[in-house]
Amino acid sequence: MTLLERLGRPSQLNVQVRIFASRTSETIDNSYQKLKRKIHQRIVAEMTPDEQHILSTKNQDVHAIEQVIDTYVQKVIDSNPFSMPRGDRSRIISEIRDDMLGLGPIESLLKDDSVTEIMVNGSQKIFVERMGKLTLTDIRFHNDDHLMNIIERILSPLGRRIDESSPLVDARLDDGSRVNIIIPPLSLIGPVVTIRKFSRTPLTLDNLINFGTLDRRMAKFLQLCINARINILVSGGTGSGKTTTLNALSSFVSPNERIVTIEDAAELQLQQPHVVTLESRPPNIEGSGQITIRDLVRNALRMRPDRIIVGEVRSEEALDMLQAMNTGHDGSLTTAHANSPRDALSRLETMVMMAGFDLPIRAIREQISSAIDLIIHQGRIKDGSRKVTHITEVQHIEGDIITTQDLFYYEMTGIDENGKAQGVFRATGLLPNFLEKFSANGIELPGDIFQNSDISQGVF
Repeated sequence: MTLLERLGRPSQLNVQVRIFASRTSETIDNSYQKLKRKIHQRIVAEMTPDEQHILSTKNQDVHAIEQVIDTYVQKVIDSNPFSMPRGDRSRIISEIRDDMLGLGPIESLLKDDSVTEIMVNGSQKIFVERMGKLTLTDIRFHNDDHLMNIIERILSPLGRRIDESSPLVDARLDDGSRVNIIIPPLSLIGPVVTIRKFSRTPLTLDNLINFGTLDRRMAKFLQLCINARINILVSGGTGSGKTTTLNALSSFVSPNERIVTIEDAAELQLQQPHVVTLESRPPNIEGSGQITIRDLVRNALRMRPDRIIVGEVRSEEALDMLQAMNTGHDGSLTTAHANSPRDALSRLETMVMMAGFDLPIRAIREQISSAIDLIIHQGRIKDGSRKVTHITEVQHIEGDIITTQDLFYYEMTGIDENGKAQGVFRATGLLPNFLEKFSANGIELPGDIFQNSDISQGVF
C-alpha cells in the first residue's frame, strides 16, 4: 500500500498534514515556554545583589538588564547546548525582560504606536485595534495564572486589588493608558483586560483634518467657538474619538486662562501653563475614601477656574457641570456617551435626574438649553474611521422641547472598492443664535464659513 493510500484521499491528506503541523507547532511552543521558565527560575535563584540592583532600579538601563538576562541564557545553553533554536536568543531575552519588568506578552503592543486598543480575552486570545479595525494577534499568555501575575503588576503600584470579592477595577498605566480589568466569577472566559492606549503626542485639529475626521471649515469654526467661550459638549459612542477631539479643541484655550480638568483617568494633555489636573479616586480596600467626579466638579468651583473641562459626564455630576456653565464659567467643555445630538440631550436629562433632586423636567431642560451652546457629535463609520457627523447648536425651549439646529453634518455617499467610506462634509447654511458671544469676545466669524465652499487652508 502506498503512502497516499494509507493516508487516504487528498483532502484527508491535507487535514492530517495540518493536524501534524499544529501538533509540531504546539510541541515547539511548549518547549520554548519551558526554556523561558527555566531561565527565569535560574535568574531568581542565582541573582547577585548587584544584578538585583540593576533589575530593580527605578531608572532602568535596558541594555544592562538585557546583559544580566543574557548571562543566565548562556548558563542554560551551556548546560544544554541544543535547548535553544538558532536565532531565538534575542527574542527570548526581550520576552523574559518584558515578563520580569514589563507587562509580559503585551508589552510589545504597548510600544506599537499603530495599536490604539488592546483587548485580552482570557490568556489565549489577544485582539488589537489598528486604524479602527479589530484583529486577532498570535500573542498569548502561558495560562490564566501568568495573566493574573501581569494584572497584579499593573495594580500593585496603584495600591489597588482585584479578587473574587472585588472582581473588576479601572486603573491607569504609567503612560496614562486606561485599563479595565474584570475576572471570574464575573468573566466566564478567564481574566479580561482592556487597554485604551494613551497617545504620546496629542493630536491637533490639523491631524484630525488629515485623518478625514472633519474638514478645514468645520475646524476653523470650532477654533473660533473656543475663542468665543462657547460651551461645548462632545458626544459619541464608545471609541468614537471624543476625548481626542476634546483634547484637540482644548489647545485653542488662551494660555492666560486658569483651566481645571476633571477626569476618571487623566488623559487630556493640555499644553497651557496654568492647568490644574484633578482625577477621581475609587474606594480603597476597606470601601472608603472614594472621591467622585461630582465631588471634584463642586470643588473646582472654589478654585477660581476660567474654564472647567470634564473628561466625561456619566451620572449626577452633569447637574453640577451645567450649573458651572450657567454661573460664569463660559467656554467649558465636556463629553458624554450618546448615539446622536438629540440623544445626548436626553442622556443629560437622565443624568441630572440621578442627582437626587426632584426637579421638574422643564426646569432641567431650561438648565441644559441655557448651559450647552454646541454639540459636536462623533461616530465610527463602517470602515472603522471616525467622523464628526454633526455640529449642532442647542437653541432654546419651545413648549417643553429643547430646539436644536444642525450647522454642519457628514453625508456618506458610498463605499469604494477598498472598503473605505466615501462622503462629504456639508454646511446647512443656517447661522447660530450665539453669535453675540463672538461679538462680546471680539471674535470675527468669516461670512462664508456656513457656505459649502472651501476656506483658507492655513494651519491653525
